[in-house]
Amino acid sequence: MFDGLYTGTETRDRSGNQHLQEYLGYSIFRYFENIKPGGNGGGWVDTGGSRYLDRYAEQLWLTLFAKAPEITLFDFRQMQRQIRPADRAPWQGQQTSFDYDKMMRPVTRADGTTVTPTTIARAAGYTFEQVDVFLGKLGRPIGLKSYKPYHSTGEDFLHNYLGMIGIPIDLVPDFPVDAPVVLLAECAAFDHAIADKIKQHLLAGKSVVITSGLLRALQGRGIEDVAEIRCTDRKALIKGFRGRSALPTDLHFLIPEIQYLTNDAWELVSGMTQNDLGYPLLIQATYAKGSLYVLTIPENFSDLYSFPAEVLTQIRNVLLRDFFVRVESPGDVSLFLYDNDTFIVESFRPESVDVRISLNPRYTGLEDLITGQELPAQAGGGTPAEGSSPSARAEANATFPPCRSSRTLIGSSQPGRVRSEAPPAALEVWLLVRS
Repeated sequence: MFDGLYTGTETRDRSGNQHLQEYLGYSIFRYFENIKPGGNGGGWVDTGGSRYLDRYAEQLWLTLFAKAPEITLFDFRQMQRQIRPADRAPWQGQQTSFDYDKMMRPVTRADGTTVTPTTIARAAGYTFEQVDVFLGKLGRPIGLKSYKPYHSTGEDFLHNYLGMIGIPIDLVPDFPVDAPVVLLAECAAFDHAIADKIKQHLLAGKSVVITSGLLRALQGRGIEDVAEIRCTDRKALIKGFRGRSALPTDLHFLIPEIQYLTNDAWELVSGMTQNDLGYPLLIQATYAKGSLYVLTIPENFSDLYSFPAEVLTQIRNVLLRDFFVRVESPGDVSLFLYDNDTFIVESFRPESVDVRISLNPRYTGLEDLITGQELPAQAGGGTPAEGSSPSARAEANATFPPCRSSRTLIGSSQPGRVRSEAPPAALEVWLLVRS
């Protein structure tokens, strides 16, 4: 309808009253770019809602990770606001990507004189200087194709929560018929022909992952022709995972109960109740040459962040099985993929975290595009994808430094209950090295 558009990519502090997850700053630009390729002018970020300058910087670089051609900084008046001591986050001094103390160092002018930063404009300039080091080396962003029809609602913003658990999302406005795996949330139900499109994709030997919300929305609309799986009105209180360690005693979450006929479908990941009764979190059913998967979404989307790393890895191994790289990590770690063998791993966690990077075996190692450090890859031994052996992947390990030395917790001593204002951890950008 329009010659061009511009994207608001500001997410601010996710504990604020808009509840926007950090990944939205990336995914919303990609969605609008896919709506009108080449017609998306850029990303728009203001300084509001950022408790510390770290959060402001993070919004800028997430916009650039999406390959926005330009950024509008709103507005001149806000950019001239004086930097205050309170803008320095308490976790500073621990090798975070945005280093407040380095940002505040005097800047040398072309004539050799220096000026000490005094306004927020310097925070933006410092951020751009960091990203300029590697941005031109990144290819076109790619990810798991997920179909969101025009004007659709349902499981709103769920894609951003999935992006925050290491599932790179490529949100598109048309059904991606060529994608080997398609992810569909409840919003896809706005397409009245979606059940038939799912069937055709499966008949072509491809895979479709639907959420529990979409399963509920499609009951009576043809999904029962694919598999006898139903999303009931009952709820299950999950306190652990089959074959995995239990959650802390004060941590549990609700999921909708998925009902299915045994042997028509099979559970790949199960949540366990207090009395060791299992309920599917990821379930598979075959149809013709393809596979339908149902991903059960917690009633509170952010409970996904509390899933143990090995459970998230099982889910990623299915959804991302065709991608050249995956991460094995806890929640609040995101993966950004590009079509030229480069990728970015960013931790949003407030403490140090070890991340295992799982690679296609044709790669022998990694090169850090920021530091030049080389990291060799070893033969895989981690959790394999469904139907493959552990040796089918190569692996490399990386440790992200802590964001801060202390945590603000909600009712628990466990990292899974960190308040949502957690700052960004150190950023790592990698180039895959072919054998």
